[in-house]
Amino acid sequence: MNLMACLPRGVRVYVLDAASLDDTVAVAREHGAEVETRLWAGFVNARRYALGRVATTWAMMLDADELLDETLRDAILTADPSPGSGQAVAGYRLRRITMLCGRPVHAAGWSNERLLRFFRTDRARVAENQLGADLHERWIVDGPIADLPGAIVHDSYPTLASYWAKFDRYTSVEAAALTPSTRAYLRSLATMPLRFVWSILRYGGWRDGWRGLFVAWESARYRVVVRAKALHRA
Repeated sequence: MNLMACLPRGVRVYVLDAASLDDTVAVAREHGAEVETRLWAGFVNARRYALGRVATTWAMMLDADELLDETLRDAILTADPSPGSGQAVAGYRLRRITMLCGRPVHAAGWSNERLLRFFRTDRARVAENQLGADLHERWIVDGPIADLPGAIVHDSYPTLASYWAKFDRYTSVEAAALTPSTRAYLRSLATMPLRFVWSILRYGGWRDGWRGLFVAWESARYRVVVRAKALHRA
């Protein structure tokens, strides 16, 4: 579990384990984390439950496939949420860099995400995404938001097979939340080439070689697959 090694020294760690079959629980406890095992009930449900179990004033949410780089680790320890003037900060946005097959990717905004992940526990809540799907949830805080330097490294796709597995799973989850619509499917199909070009040019994905082309194409195709699966369900 690389997650434990990437955290700032001395922080309290709470791990919500979804009845994993590997050594996650043993390793987390060995490193001093508080661990609770709970059957999987969806992303939003798990986030809400975990937030309710946090006893510290501030909390950071990380997935098991995310690490903190050194700059972000230091920034967390030195962050000052109570500036000399103005209203105190209630949450921080963190940049996330996503990897594919061992290298960071810029296409489709994969290395330009700003996610609200570090916040005052009593001012935070979590909601479903804008499509109402139990995926890519939104964290919301009541109060001012600032940015911290450094990055979360999202090493979720060590192989193409791991990418395909998540692609299939996530498109199915999002499709289940949509009303089937032939018009929406055709619209997503018609705009797919434009989304591909945008993903390459807007974010400099051409610098990523085959990884950039792959991510740009699959990201453009994602919405088409979601809409197709929704139609198939009808």
